Amino acid sequence: MAIKGTDIVKKLPEGGKKNCKECGLPTCFAFAMKLASGGIVLEKCPYIDPAVKLELEDALAPPIKPVTVGTGSNAVLAGDEQVLYRHEKTFIHQPAIAFLISDDEPAAAVEEKITRLKELQFAWVGKTLKADMLALRCSSGDPARYGELVTKVCGAVDCPLMLISENTDALLAAHATCADKKPLLYPVTADNIDRFIPVLKSRPSPVALKAATIDALVPLANRLKEAGIEDIFLAPDSADLNSAIRDETLIRRAALKQSFRPLGYPTVAFPCFMTKDRASEMLLAAMFIIKYAGIIVISHVDEQSILPLLVQRMNIYTDPRIPMSMEEKVYPINNPDAASPVLITTNWALTYFIVASEIESSKVPSWLCVKEAGGLGVLTAWAAGKFSGDSIAPFIKKSNIEQQVNHRRLIIPGKVARIRHELTEALPDWEIIVGPREANEIPSYLPNLVKSWKG
Repeated sequence: MAIKGTDIVKKLPEGGKKNCKECGLPTCFAFAMKLASGGIVLEKCPYIDPAVKLELEDALAPPIKPVTVGTGSNAVLAGDEQVLYRHEKTFIHQPAIAFLISDDEPAAAVEEKITRLKELQFAWVGKTLKADMLALRCSSGDPARYGELVTKVCGAVDCPLMLISENTDALLAAHATCADKKPLLYPVTADNIDRFIPVLKSRPSPVALKAATIDALVPLANRLKEAGIEDIFLAPDSADLNSAIRDETLIRRAALKQSFRPLGYPTVAFPCFMTKDRASEMLLAAMFIIKYAGIIVISHVDEQSILPLLVQRMNIYTDPRIPMSMEEKVYPINNPDAASPVLITTNWALTYFIVASEIESSKVPSWLCVKEAGGLGVLTAWAAGKFSGDSIAPFIKKSNIEQQVNHRRLIIPGKVARIRHELTEALPDWEIIVGPREANEIPSYLPNLVKSWKG
C-alpha cells in the first residue's frame, strides 16, 4: 500500500514543523501531501536526513518498477502497473511483442522477419497496431556467428532488442556491440550474475533473471539491487499454461498486495520456448497478454498469428474508463468535391467506423463531420447534451466545411431528428436534412439523395 502524506510528514525535518518554504510550498504538511500524490520530488526538501530520504524513496517507489528497453521514441516501457484486474482501474503499459530470430536460421528467414517487423502494421479503430521488438537468440553456440547476427540486425532496424544466449561469453560480447541501444539481456542466473554486475555498472542495460522457481528469483533480484542495478525483468521458468498462470499471478499479487519489493518488477514470457505447436504458442501468448507479461516473445510472425494478438492487446490495454474516440474534424470519404453531401455523427470510434464504412459502400463522395461528444454514441451523446443544435453549430462554423462545399445541406442521424429545428435556428444558412436511422441504410440513401439534388 502506498505511503500516506500523514506518515511522510512525521519523517520530515523537525517532525514536519520546520515549514521553511524552500520547497515552494507553505508548510511541510503541504509538501508531504503533494509528495504522496506524486506532485513533487523528494529532492525539493533541502534539509531531509539522507537515511530518511532513502527510506522514503523506497516507500514512494511504485510497487512494480517501470523498466525501459531500448532508446528513443521506439523504446519499450514495462511495469508500473497498479491493479490485478483491468476493471479495477486500468492496465497501463501494454506488453511488447517480440519476434524471435535465431542465429542458425537461414539468411533469407532472418531478412523476412526483419521485413515483417517493419511492414506488418494494421490500421484498427483509429490506431496502428504492430509488433515492437526483435529477440535475437544464440542457438548455434558460436559467439562469432551470434555477433554477426546482432550486428546485422542493429544496422537494419531501429527497434528495441532482446539478446538471448545460454553462453554468457556470447551474450556479453553481443551486448558490447550494441550497449548504446540498451538491449534486454537474458538469462541472468545464479551461475553468471557475478559476471554481469561489473558490466552493467559500466554499460547499463536491463536484464531478465531466470530461475527454476519464483523463490529462486528473489535472491537474484536482491543481489542486483544491492549492487545498484534495478532495471530488472523476472523470467520464471514456467513449463506449461497452468504453471505460467500460477507464476505470473503470484508475482503480480506479491508486488501489489504484499508490497514485496524483490518481486516488484515486470516479467518477460517465452511462449516460443514452451511449445513447438503453433496454435499452442499463440494460445500461450494470448494468455500472457492477460496475465501479466511485460514482454512476450513469439516465433511465428505471419499476419494470421500476430493480428489477433495485437487486437487482443489493444482491447485489454484500453482504459475502460475512457471510450475509444476519434479526433473532432471533417473526414473526406471517397474523394469528395465541393458538391458532395455533408453528414455529421459523434466521435465514438465504433460509430465513426460503421458510418464511414457504409458511406464508402455507397460509393458517393462525401464529407463526414465528426463532432466531439465525449466518445459517446449518437443517442447517448444527445441525452447527455453533447450532440445538440447548440453544440453542433459552433463546430460546423469552425470546421472550415463551409469553405469546402458550394452548398449548405447538412445530413443529421435519423435517431436525433428532434434536433433539426434547433439546429436550423443555430445554422440559418443551412438546410438540415434528417438522414437514415440506421447506418446500414446509407448505401441506398445517399445515391438517391444526390440524384434528387441533380434532378
